[in-house]
Order: sequence, then structure tokens, then C-alpha cells
Amino acid sequence: MTTHFGGCHCGRVRFEISAPADIKVTRCNCSVCRMTGHLHLIVPKSDFRLTSGQDDLETYTFNTGAAQHYFCRHCGIKSFYVPRSHPDGISVNARCLDPGSVESQEISDFDGANWEQNVHKLSPISD
Repeated sequence: MTTHFGGCHCGRVRFEISAPADIKVTRCNCSVCRMTGHLHLIVPKSDFRLTSGQDDLETYTFNTGAAQHYFCRHCGIKSFYVPRSHPDGISVNARCLDPGSVESQEISDFDGANWEQNVHKLSPISD
């Protein structure tokens, strides 16, 4: 496992995660992910640490309200959120990781535009 650091564009929100150096991410085509360019790297909540910016976060929810989309109230970047599909995890936007710690990135596509029909295809969180 590698410690990866990341955060929002303005730097107020910062986090660190434990994840492999060779990461597998998911590119979703739902309306939110398509518009924000979020590349999902889902880690257990225990492997995520918010190191700064708690007071700079705002929350956006829609539809069922289960997913908690956190974004920086200053720059608007959503660097992580709690996904509806994995409420025991954190989906970090791989695009928000600092350069240098990721050795390789494998991207798989997910049809989130048809979420209800495809959610069973998502991998569980692995420790």
C-alpha cells in the first residue's frame, strides 16, 4: 500500500489515502460524473483521512440523497464523496491525487446513466 495525497484546486481541502501504487479506477457516465470528470478510486473509510479543510466543504445530494457529494466551497472541486453504491467507502477522484505516487492507472467504464440496472456490476471495496 502507498500513501497518496490529494485535494481540491485551491488547496484548502487536503486528504491522504492508503491505496496501491497501481490503481484501478472507474469512469462513470452518470450525469454528475460525466459533468465533473470524476474518476472513482473507492477506498474503505478507514483508509481515507481528511487532513485539512473540513470547514471549507459543502455537501450536495440529489435523487435518493444517499450519496454525499463534498466539494470545496471556494474552488468548487469535488475531490471525494461517499457513494450510494459503497456507503462504507470514500470515492476519491483520482484526478485530484497529487502527482508522483501513482505508478499506473487502469480505467474501466461503468454505465451509471442506467445505474439501477448496472449497480450489481460494481466491485466491492477491497481492503
